[in-house]
Amino acid sequence: MRKISLAKKIFIALILGCVCGIIFNLVPKNFDILLEIINLIGQIFTNLIKSMVVPLVFVSIALGIASIGDLKKLGSVGSKIIAFYFGTTALAVSFAIFFAKLINPDTSFYIKNVPEISTDIHEKISVSKIILDIIPTNPIEALAQGSMLQIIFFAILIGIGITLANEKGTPVKKLFESLNEINLKLVAMIMNFAPIGVFALITYSFASFGLDIIPSISKYLFVTYLALFFHAVVIYNLMLKIWTKLDIKKFWKKFWPVAGVAFSTSSSNAALPISIEAADKMGVSRDISSFTLSLGSTINMNGTAIMHGITVIFLANVYHIDLSLSDLIKVVLMSTLASVGTAGVPGVGMLMLAMVLELANIPVSAIGLVLGIDRILDAGRTVVNVMGDCVCTLIVAVMENDLDEKKFNADV
Repeated sequence: MRKISLAKKIFIALILGCVCGIIFNLVPKNFDILLEIINLIGQIFTNLIKSMVVPLVFVSIALGIASIGDLKKLGSVGSKIIAFYFGTTALAVSFAIFFAKLINPDTSFYIKNVPEISTDIHEKISVSKIILDIIPTNPIEALAQGSMLQIIFFAILIGIGITLANEKGTPVKKLFESLNEINLKLVAMIMNFAPIGVFALITYSFASFGLDIIPSISKYLFVTYLALFFHAVVIYNLMLKIWTKLDIKKFWKKFWPVAGVAFSTSSSNAALPISIEAADKMGVSRDISSFTLSLGSTINMNGTAIMHGITVIFLANVYHIDLSLSDLIKVVLMSTLASVGTAGVPGVGMLMLAMVLELANIPVSAIGLVLGIDRILDAGRTVVNVMGDCVCTLIVAVMENDLDEKKFNADV
């Protein structure tokens, strides 16, 4: 008998959770104890996810920065790559929030009896204070308290330090590689329990909210894919046309196999070998493509940032939380920085979402409302992530006069 994939198990758990939750919602309330047990299981799964956020972010970001190599030798190539990745990610999440605010992914459904949130968290915060809050005065305290912006900043410093240390930093880099592998194994282990966690979270959600939640979830999916489509087809195509003058159709024809692998595996890392092969067919030298694509699979997550921005607006609406302008600025900043720590494996984006929700003062348990459909979103956002890597590679190759245009224009 063929083994059922994790994605199918999660989808089955989602359907079963919806059905069971609706039954519990419609029948007389005789299942309070059972629902409490189900809620407990969901909360355990949520806490397991949260427990991995700090070690995953710290280690993967430090390792991602360290993988850049000798910062002095990288010169203009490194600065262009980093500027492109961070710039497009910030642009992506900003457009995502704009789309979410414009279309409003939830207008008909609100969670009742949510404890009132103190208005103090919505006090206006100056830009200077936001910047100062990123820099930790005590990195160990930041790690212990889970202050994510400070953790990310400290991880970047560690990564730069490892790079500048050259050979003496190699043992530390190898240690971080081992820690990163351990983290990914733990994430994979936790994700094996995702069907149980999804079933529990969705069952409890539908038991509490009933059928009213279905239109909201459908609208949330529509808005997210609309933003992903806009970023891929409009933003990336414009960037290619403006900075490279290359034939967009030729690019799509050679990128299509990469998109297929990215969509089916929901993994930037799984698509990496195909991306490098496609870059070869596009006429990009291996010296550039191996660096930009490998780095991009770790730190360039435009699709994930788009999902974060829309999910924050959606869940804020569900929990009737008013997000101030400073809250939205922090979400853009956090989503941009968090993309650096989003490893290119399926499901890790939900871990990054947990810390973005915490920053926006939205209950992390709200992930249960979107976790069951994350596989649907993960496929689309991975395609956008990988496409960004390929677009950046072409732009940098053109700027560095290292693109064979005859090879790019040749038929596959």
